[in-house]
Amino acid sequence: MNRTRMVLSMVLTYMVFAVLLNSVGTLILVSQKAYGASKEATSVLDAFKDLPIALVAFLVASWLPRIGYRRGMMFGLAATAMACAAMPLINAFWMIKAMLVVVGVAFAVVKVSVYSTIGLLTADKRSHASLTSFIEGCFMVGVLLGPWLFSVFIGRQQSPGDPVWLNIYWWLTLACIVIIAVLTVSRIDEGAASEGHGFARSYLDMIQLLALPLVIVFLVSAFLYVLLEQGINTWLPTFNADVLHLSMVTSVQLGSLFAACTALGRLGASVLLRRIPWHWLLVGCLLATAAIILLVLPMATNAQPPSTDGWWHAPPVAFLFPLIGLFMAPIYPAINSAVLSALPKTRHASMTGLIVVFSALGGSAGSLITGHVFAGFGGQTAFYLSLLPLAVLLPAVLLLRRWSVRHDMAVAA
Repeated sequence: MNRTRMVLSMVLTYMVFAVLLNSVGTLILVSQKAYGASKEATSVLDAFKDLPIALVAFLVASWLPRIGYRRGMMFGLAATAMACAAMPLINAFWMIKAMLVVVGVAFAVVKVSVYSTIGLLTADKRSHASLTSFIEGCFMVGVLLGPWLFSVFIGRQQSPGDPVWLNIYWWLTLACIVIIAVLTVSRIDEGAASEGHGFARSYLDMIQLLALPLVIVFLVSAFLYVLLEQGINTWLPTFNADVLHLSMVTSVQLGSLFAACTALGRLGASVLLRRIPWHWLLVGCLLATAAIILLVLPMATNAQPPSTDGWWHAPPVAFLFPLIGLFMAPIYPAINSAVLSALPKTRHASMTGLIVVFSALGGSAGSLITGHVFAGFGGQTAFYLSLLPLAVLLPAVLLLRRWSVRHDMAVAA
């Protein structure tokens, strides 16, 4: 029962943060319309959450095992609840930035807690990969729900500056409070994660991990993947609005298709990874992702405004391009699991800290680069650049597999 409550709490926590962290694409579009912010100004919004994530993850990874993962999740949710409650009370562009900073700090604590707890709840590599992919799949379900929730409140606006859309944050505040209540009655033995580790030793672990070839190859892979995913996910609503000439509500709603495909891909991967070697699955996914970019993006050339607003009048590219998420989906949880399951549980918090740091930096870089290329050269060119990280990820996955096998052999010896 305790295990079930913990998994449920982790899933619900991840879904709330999924809605908030991946609302940046919507916030970029709303900020341009409601506050008159430029594309260049809004391109830094991702950095307001990602840089705090990177900084705090490095700091908390060392002392969080001592404080407790469950308490860490509760702290993150409480801070997020307060930030969400402030949003409707302070209707300003700077408050969006402040809210993202708080959410970033909270998510750093939550992600280290969740990933480290997975190691405590699983007994082998396959079950670790499966649960990781399942939780990341539920994260993408939250990403999918986000645009729809926001579009409901955006659709109630009488004008672009109408603050009625901010009421969504009252509901998110309530969700945080409910999950804290569930965590309060949940229990898990966290002794295996903190055994023999003091603060200084934990920091030393993070530094020592950076000397392992396995970890270096992984961190490059994680950075490039998040750069790729965040660039597409954050700017897809603006792509729909500016390149495909769709309305703001329709652009946000259709942007959720990327999240839907990613959620489906990760939930499906949680089953496939029990039967298929992870590296072969990822090689196929990378090749399929590149094929979609090359085959579908040209369809957006010279797109004309639809005669009538709505889903059914959008061009085919608006539905086909988000399929890229289906094949990108298994990459991130699979490489995370490959590294974490190769390390002892006492090093999971330190490794997760590094994962969060490099993922956050990749997210900021992806959004910033895509935003500036979008403003200077157009949305198609910005998305074509996704082929560059894909070209590096393919050999990186193969190297990661080789180093993972060598590490397992060394441990067995």
